[in-house]
Amino acid sequence: MTDTTSTPDMAAEAAPLNKPSRVLLASLIGTTIEFFDFYSYATAAVLVFPHLFFPGEDATTALLASFATFSIAFFARPLGAAVFGHFGDRVGRKTTLVAALLTMGISTVIIGLLPTYAQIGVAAPALLALCRFGQGFGLGGEWGGAVLIATENAPEGKKSWYGMFPQLGAPVGLFLSSGLFTLLLTFMSTEDLLAWGWRIPFLGSVLLIAIGLWVRLSLAETPAFQKAIDKEERVKVPFVEIFRTHKTELFLGTFVALSTFVLFYIGTAYLLSYNVGVLEMSLTEALHVQLWGAVVFGLFIPLAGKLADRISRFRLLLAVTVLIGVFSFALAPLLEGGLGGVYGFVTLGMALMGVTYGIIGAVLAAPFPTEVRYTGSSLAFNFAGIVGASLAPYIATWLQANYGMGHVGYYMLASCVITLLCVLAMGRHKI
Repeated sequence: MTDTTSTPDMAAEAAPLNKPSRVLLASLIGTTIEFFDFYSYATAAVLVFPHLFFPGEDATTALLASFATFSIAFFARPLGAAVFGHFGDRVGRKTTLVAALLTMGISTVIIGLLPTYAQIGVAAPALLALCRFGQGFGLGGEWGGAVLIATENAPEGKKSWYGMFPQLGAPVGLFLSSGLFTLLLTFMSTEDLLAWGWRIPFLGSVLLIAIGLWVRLSLAETPAFQKAIDKEERVKVPFVEIFRTHKTELFLGTFVALSTFVLFYIGTAYLLSYNVGVLEMSLTEALHVQLWGAVVFGLFIPLAGKLADRISRFRLLLAVTVLIGVFSFALAPLLEGGLGGVYGFVTLGMALMGVTYGIIGAVLAAPFPTEVRYTGSSLAFNFAGIVGASLAPYIATWLQANYGMGHVGYYMLASCVITLLCVLAMGRHKI
């Protein structure tokens, strides 16, 4: 097998067989559902789970225990990436994406049915952790396939634009999740939310899953993968092939996405807990901040897609990483500046997040050839989730409690330095 970068490889692919509108909707709807489920858990991990699944501890310890279960999904994601990536590169993008969506969806619905600690004791957090593992396992296979459905159907010169559509599912899912929790808090008491209302977002995902399945089952296989079938270019075990011939691309890709993940989970899960626990905002006020962040995040993702096709993904990623590093120095002054400062932080942070996240899908897919692209891009993205996202809320909470908010900014800055070095090492021809 020839080890080529996918920039020329992808340029040579056949014209798309699927309608552009159907391709973009399929890539968007799936990631919207997956991230709605994922963020519903993140929100409940701050607002609900410390009370229902980790009682008997002081508030900080219960929150840290809840964040620990939150992190489980990130360690499950590379396993999901390896398993679903194998079938995505062997059987096809479409079938594998349906299976990943079902895995994530079933795990989410079961969370909505779980008994609490008061009902079954320590078995409750154990079952919660198991379902969280299932969420991560499904999402590990979802993201890479959604990006490839988009980019492998994209016409030449529009890879970044098509590649940003699955990324747009993240702010849409965040907005829907935060919006639903806001409605619940508006129309029911905190007691009712803790008693039964928290289950609604998890059980309600059934409707979204049904829509996602209907859209995805209507797709044909991507032209790039069909070409690999016709030329008999599929490898026997894509996971092994990645570690045999693409170790460098995998390693650099993981850390190219590091600052993206650190920024996002400090600006969402950690910020939500900080607003409620330290600034003593009401739950509704804290969710309003999150809703505004989702809007800003979503607005800047399409801008990133357009800019990347115009000036190159490499240049845009370099520039936004430097800007995130500069922004890290403003983290402490803004978050310690009251409500206005918090809104300033989330506006600037989520604007930068929209730019870096909008292109990261196409960036991580680019270095891998078609026959291992599902596995390679999924592993890079989900390994980045482990090192950059899984413990970010936990680390930020611990740093702020023990050393002050300034050290949270230093943590973000360190992630930017690492990302910048890896972007330069990968180079413009791989990105």
